[in-house]
Amino acid sequence: MKVLVTGATGFVGQHVIPQLLSHGHTVTAVARDSAKARTFDWYGQVNFVACDIYQPSENIIHLFGLQDVVIHLAWEGLPNYKELFHFERNLFADYNFIKSLVYGGAHHLLIAGTCFEYGLRNGCLSEDMPSLPGNPYALAKDTLRKFVEVLAQKQDITVQWARLFYMYGNGQNQNSLIAQLDRAIDSCDPVFNMSGGEQLRDYLPVEDVATKLVNLMEHPQCTGIVNICSGEPISVRRLVEQHLAQRESHIRLNIGYYPYPDYEPMAFWGDAKKFSSITGGK
Repeated sequence: MKVLVTGATGFVGQHVIPQLLSHGHTVTAVARDSAKARTFDWYGQVNFVACDIYQPSENIIHLFGLQDVVIHLAWEGLPNYKELFHFERNLFADYNFIKSLVYGGAHHLLIAGTCFEYGLRNGCLSEDMPSLPGNPYALAKDTLRKFVEVLAQKQDITVQWARLFYMYGNGQNQNSLIAQLDRAIDSCDPVFNMSGGEQLRDYLPVEDVATKLVNLMEHPQCTGIVNICSGEPISVRRLVEQHLAQRESHIRLNIGYYPYPDYEPMAFWGDAKKFSSITGGK
């Protein structure tokens, strides 16, 4: 298929594109920074378009060409989850971009959502739960989903809303947990400061997330909200300890140095049954 990927040079997008190419798809990759895009091995194998999708310089279809599927990963300003610009600016700009794609002929959308749409709930989170977003980023994403659902009813399009849980790997934000841990290890720091580490989360390597997204795209009958998760809770402390063992590091953990984040519940993970029932879990 011909697949348009926005946010192509972002944390998830840079890993989705090699997966698409390995499956034989033709990729149009969209991001603002062409210099950054050239640093990836896939650059010469895609049609790269340098563009601000919120302010395109010309007609969307003329710019990108008619595509079979749109994988929409772009979103500005992460990981500043509490900033108002998520719904004051991003929400409406993002919806207008999606609407222009649909009115231009796009009929299959796979859009990245977030597990934060579930709100401050503990336990296993399934797609049939009502959303209760508790921060501006989650509110904007959840509202965008509702906008797109109404649009889909009017335009008869396929929408897959991929709620992403926690990820780690190459290209992650430098302030994320594992990235900070790797810097401390590489710098031979004697101590790594962290929270109490007892919170339970649902983590996947970003390469696995990319594989799941492409697999979901290839199963268009699996529509609506779909959790992209492991389905297995792990404590943050255990995740850190596993990473230390993998890196063969003996850095000392200063447990409890940081307070627990106030925008996350203490224990939550995704229900992966919907994804697995359609795709076989891959």
